[in-house]
Amino acid sequence: MSAGRAPAVIAERDADDARILTLTLNRPKVLNAYDRAMRDGLFEGLALAAADSSIAVVVLRGAGRAFSSGGDLHEFGTAPSPMRARDVRQMRDVWQALCAVPRVTIASVHGLAAGGGLEMALLCDLLICTRDARLSLPETALGAIPGVGGTQTLARGAGEGRAAALLLAGDSIDGAEAARIGLASSAVPAARLEAATRRWARRIARLESGVLAAALDALRRGRDLRLAEGLSLEKRLARRLPDPGS
Repeated sequence: MSAGRAPAVIAERDADDARILTLTLNRPKVLNAYDRAMRDGLFEGLALAAADSSIAVVVLRGAGRAFSSGGDLHEFGTAPSPMRARDVRQMRDVWQALCAVPRVTIASVHGLAAGGGLEMALLCDLLICTRDARLSLPETALGAIPGVGGTQTLARGAGEGRAAALLLAGDSIDGAEAARIGLASSAVPAARLEAATRRWARRIARLESGVLAAALDALRRGRDLRLAEGLSLEKRLARRLPDPGS
């Protein structure tokens, strides 16, 4: 990073609740397009969250007018060594880190969330957005398919029919529609997004750490299990917790 250059990701503890870590995508002039500097910043922020057990919630948000417009097209094909670039991506796998971080993750979305930007938000446990946010996956029109899990997370959140319209036909939806179909946990007026996100984060952060970890484990692992297997997982996790009536 050159001297005086703003960081691509800003990591901050909540001033009133240190259990909440906010990671702000900070390339507002390019609508927070995802580049190598942002990859490194996110990876470091998620590593901090994973290593610090005092953190309960990670909030992901965007500076400026958008959450994220997706991958920075100006960087495509510019790596001096494609093999080295591939190795670095594998060593600094932000998307795996986001899926595996043992903290509740909340995407706070406003403006544009397109391509990898929307996929990033969909990898979080909760997605809170403004009613007028614009959500889309335009990759197929550009001759590609989503590469950050969008073909999987979108159908799980919105259902196969709506996912096909977004993925194949290039449809976009607003935040209000995303909440209506269950893709977003909540949609609020733009002026209330920060307060709504903070309210969700603080409610979750107040939970007892063991209960929070067990619930998160059941939710994430259960998505890929058959119902009987999920019920068995839930029972095992519940047995590890103290009896609430004791």
